[in-house]
Amino acid sequence: MKNRLEELRRQQGIRQEELAAALRVSRQTIGSLENGRYNPSIILAFRIARYFGMRIEDIFIYEEE
Repeated sequence: MKNRLEELRRQQGIRQEELAAALRVSRQTIGSLENGRYNPSIILAFRIARYFGMRIEDIFIYEEE
């Protein structure tokens, strides 16, 4: 699953460490999400969407194979 997390974070001038603290996850989790190595739980996806004031589907792009 692709996502716009890094793009959104950079647009707002937020460091990975800051986003991680706000979402109560590690900086490594943010890095893994941004690199597509990890897909978030539904709870984390909701936290991310609320943090950015967006819908989940505007951040995470599901592509059927």
